[in-house]
Parts: sequence; C-alpha cells; structure tokens
Amino acid sequence: MNTDMSTLLITGASRGVGRALALRCARSGCYSKIILNGGSDAAALEETSRLVSSAGDLLCLPALGDVGDLAFVESLRRRFGPLDVLVNNAAVCWTGLLTEMKPEEWDSLLRTNLTSLYNTCHTFVPDMVSASSGKILNISSVWGLSGASCEVAYSASKGAVNAFTRALARELAPSHIRVNALALGIVDTRMNAHLSDAEMDEIRDQIPAGYILSPEEAADAAFRLLEMPEYFNGEVVRLDGCWT
Repeated sequence: MNTDMSTLLITGASRGVGRALALRCARSGCYSKIILNGGSDAAALEETSRLVSSAGDLLCLPALGDVGDLAFVESLRRRFGPLDVLVNNAAVCWTGLLTEMKPEEWDSLLRTNLTSLYNTCHTFVPDMVSASSGKILNISSVWGLSGASCEVAYSASKGAVNAFTRALARELAPSHIRVNALALGIVDTRMNAHLSDAEMDEIRDQIPAGYILSPEEAADAAFRLLEMPEYFNGEVVRLDGCWT
C-alpha cells in the first residue's frame, strides 16, 4: 500500500462520479483511509460506504453533511485529521431561464458548487502546506468553459471552479501541492435524470465519440489525474468525447 498519499476526502460521494471514484481509489490500494461525504441522502451514502469498505483493505468513513457550511467542514478536520488528497466533487444543477431562477436557488447552487471549495481548501490546505505535499482535484464541467443556455448559474459556478483551480495551483505550487480540475461533459448520472430519452438521444448524436460518459470512465480519468507527476499542475482537463 502507498503510505505517502493515504488519506482521501471525496465530497458528493453518495452516488454517480463520486461513488465511482471512491470505488476506483479503494481498489487501487493507494489509500488507507477514505472519507466519503454526502449532502443529505443517508441511505445512498451508507451504500457507497458499504461498497467501498468491501472493495479494499482500508478504513472507510462516511460523513453526512453540507460542505457548503464551513462549520461542518471544520468538524471533519477535527474528526478525521489532515488530508493527503482532496476531491471536490459535490455539485447541483438548476435548469431553466435565469430570469426564472429565485435568489435563494442561486445562492444554494453557488454554496454547493463553489463555496464548498473555499470551505474545504481553507480548512485542509494549511496541513498540506505544513507537509509540503498534497493533491486537490476539482470536478468541473465543460459548461464552465463554454457556457450553456438555461444553465447559466451552473455554468457560472463551474467557470469559477476552473479559475479557482488555476489560481490556487499557482499559489500552492511552491509548497509541492497540485491543484487540477476535470471538466466533464454529460455523464450518465442522476443530475441528468430530468432529461427525456429523446433528449438524451439527441445529445448522444451530437457527441463525436458516439456515447454518453459513464461514471466509471469519468472516475478512471479522475484517478489518473491524481496519479500525474507534480509538474502537472493548474490544469483544467476537458473530458467530453469531443462534444464541445
């Protein structure tokens, strides 16, 4: 087992890409402790924890709570100690005209998609700086690069995640801490459950690769980015099958 990078926190790990990445990391033998965060679905988080615990020889620790709340994130640091690897995956989407979006919906989306990055990095980066080592991966979206109609808030939040990634990488590179982002295209997760079969078929037809990304393939890409050498830093990597 790799003991150099042994403690990992994945936010938004109840299902989808977060769950798939937790399983990929557990099977790798690279981690002795994986902390799984989920926002509100206790049953889904418990199922992820069960799967991860059975996938590898490691300690799996579920932590239900809102990473948009700094006090909650600080409680994770007190409970579980420093991190070697942080994956910011928690995100929500809102679809519709911007003029129809309520202020509280805007605030809630930004809290989950962007403020959570401030909370986790503000809390856990000091330990990484002290150790002169660490890896941070932010799961972003291609809509943060190009923007999407009827997903203005989501696009804005992910564009900010990309800028956050590049800026923090410059700030932390002298401390040998890597900060990268994976900008995903459409993934077959519950976030896209509002789309009809016809809409999914139409999107699939637009993707030159010919299929919609699975959570497992996205997780494999994320895992590979975590294993890149130190010089690979400050990158926002697009994974969308040549869609955008």
